[in-house]
Amino acid sequence: MASNSLLSLNLNPTPTSKLPKDSVFSRTHLPLSPLRLKNRELSLSLPLPRVASTPAIPFPPINVNYLGEEFSGHGVTFEGIGESCVAKLGLDNGSTATLVLPSGLVTSYKAPMWHGEKLEILQTFVAEGEDGEALIQGGLSLEFTLEGEDGVSWSPRNWALSDIRGSSQDSIQVELLSSDPRSMVEVKYILSLQEQTLSSEIEVSNSSSSSSVRLRGSIIDHLNVSTPDATYAIGLEGSNFYMRPPILSNFVIIPPDVDQDLSFGKLWEDLPLKRFLYPHDNAGRKKSEEEEDIEGEEEDNYKRLTEEMSLVYTSAPTYLTIIDRGRRNSVVVGREGFDELYMHSPGSRHEFYSKYAYISVGPSAILKPMMVGPGDVWRGAQHLHNPNL
Repeated sequence: MASNSLLSLNLNPTPTSKLPKDSVFSRTHLPLSPLRLKNRELSLSLPLPRVASTPAIPFPPINVNYLGEEFSGHGVTFEGIGESCVAKLGLDNGSTATLVLPSGLVTSYKAPMWHGEKLEILQTFVAEGEDGEALIQGGLSLEFTLEGEDGVSWSPRNWALSDIRGSSQDSIQVELLSSDPRSMVEVKYILSLQEQTLSSEIEVSNSSSSSSVRLRGSIIDHLNVSTPDATYAIGLEGSNFYMRPPILSNFVIIPPDVDQDLSFGKLWEDLPLKRFLYPHDNAGRKKSEEEEDIEGEEEDNYKRLTEEMSLVYTSAPTYLTIIDRGRRNSVVVGREGFDELYMHSPGSRHEFYSKYAYISVGPSAILKPMMVGPGDVWRGAQHLHNPNL
């Protein structure tokens, strides 16, 4: 059994002790540790879900009580889950978002519709992982790797809560930070909930005086749809694209016919990834004729997403509309700073309104990474806009 919302789980958080105001957590409030959740009572007869991540680093647990007191009055509440927590953002107009910390995974974005009800925009699923553990998949995640000139790379997978601004009246901004002790790069992630928009803003700061870094990867949104057969992408006519394998990670919902042996680490760090991201590089073995790039130009301005596909568009419009005729709603996906757009459809072979009733889409830097020079700052953003009011 499974659920498409983390909010349906009976979390029953473990009490934590209060931190003093002069604690070292007064500025950086969350430990950088993966979300590993202990088994607890669930309405789904599943162990309490975790978000798989890198091996654990021994940091103190998140103090939910302290966070609630420190950031009260901004329209955000915190709920403990084992050694981690869920931050729930809510506006007076009914728009809500759920953020899991410290993974940074957004598991829910509910927006008010024209018919007066709220609709879940993101597809999130609780699957069974290794050793019978529950694993949260789907939602909105940042799938990026930063690589220095020395070839050393790291991914911002664990986030520290830095600040919360705004109020429930019009907008809420949650600011997260991630850095690697071996490098001089810091990544800032600002999740903003507005009345009709959920924005994900990324800021990469390179404090090195001599070395550049390159950012590669994508923001991945699992948009909840009735079925890809009833879903259309509007505005792609004339856009150039390359066919690429779907991006895989522990956060991504994987159809059963996709090779699940491609783990997160293998996908983003091994040599096969360099062939995926940089098809014109000489890294790795030489491509055979069967591996030559498949590229084309989109001919349909009203593209039906019935067939299984995985594409990287290099000249897509800045704002793309996804229409689901089955649920009678649409979502506008906007991007800033990114040149590419990633889109994956699992096809329509699966049951309607099921785990695989989704479309993955998001701004990306897959074919061409973003270069951040010494002392420079790069900024990019995605906006999920709800035009259905």
